[in-house]
Amino acid sequence: MIGILLVNLGTPDAPTTPALRRYLREFLSDPRVVEIPRLLWWPILNGPILLTRPARSARAYRKVWMEDGSPLLVYSQRLASKLQKEFDTHSPHRYRVQLAMRYGNPSIQSGLEALRELGCEQLLVVPLYPQYAAATTATTFDEVARILRHWRNLPELHLVRSWHQDPRYIEALARSVREYWQEHGQPDRLLISFHGLPERNVTLGDPYRQECETTTALLVKALGLTDEQWLQTFQSRFGPARWLQPYTDKTLEQLGSQGVGRVDCLCPGFACDCLETLEEIAMGGKEVFLHAGGKSFHYIPALNDQSSWARDFSGILLDHLPGQ
Repeated sequence: MIGILLVNLGTPDAPTTPALRRYLREFLSDPRVVEIPRLLWWPILNGPILLTRPARSARAYRKVWMEDGSPLLVYSQRLASKLQKEFDTHSPHRYRVQLAMRYGNPSIQSGLEALRELGCEQLLVVPLYPQYAAATTATTFDEVARILRHWRNLPELHLVRSWHQDPRYIEALARSVREYWQEHGQPDRLLISFHGLPERNVTLGDPYRQECETTTALLVKALGLTDEQWLQTFQSRFGPARWLQPYTDKTLEQLGSQGVGRVDCLCPGFACDCLETLEEIAMGGKEVFLHAGGKSFHYIPALNDQSSWARDFSGILLDHLPGQ
């Protein structure tokens, strides 16, 4: 039996200050996430950040919290269920899909142990990030390796590094955009926003920006857009360091002030909708654009658990298993 461990970034257990403090402490303590010497970073993290940021983040989460939990967890669970159904349709009892979060619950350890209990002798680890970054994909592999160090009987292990240029992923994005425009009309500009990284990470060799640009180029070509119809930006910067540019919020402000009437925003780096798409972009980005003079702002949802995407994604995953 083959176990498929889907791993997303993580989420707090509740939209409360204590829950956010626990989550942020774990997340921001990861040296892959914050590449600052511990002696410098520890007083900052345990001082001003964990004293002030949890309450602010909890307020943001409350704006998007769903009946069944945080959007990231809910949509990730739904995607996992759809994938399980896809695998069961073609190969009953051969594949078992388990969801985990790199930070928070359900943990990677609990996911791995669940697959072991099911008797999985092969394991495919799938970080739910189309574009590779050390702060996301690599830290997932780090945690899997840390846990497996304590297992005596190891499974055959396969890792999915990225799928940023897979034709099925690109077509799923393009199909999602076309369907949205068929229902809502087409904008003056399509803004393609990816999560940001400190520029230093890329200088040190992280291929993230290049993979984002490859995704964008393939998507734009699939949609048949001209250069004047789209822009690529980076969002979610944190702290005083210089991050990848152009910045999403500054670009939206500029577009609004230039009199651009309607902007649609797509976030292809997020497999599932979450705080960064629903609160930061769909709410915050809209506010920035309209306040600057724009007339209409639309957020195009992530692929989430779309049935057609689950079908395509199952094929992508099977390609990473030898002999399938």
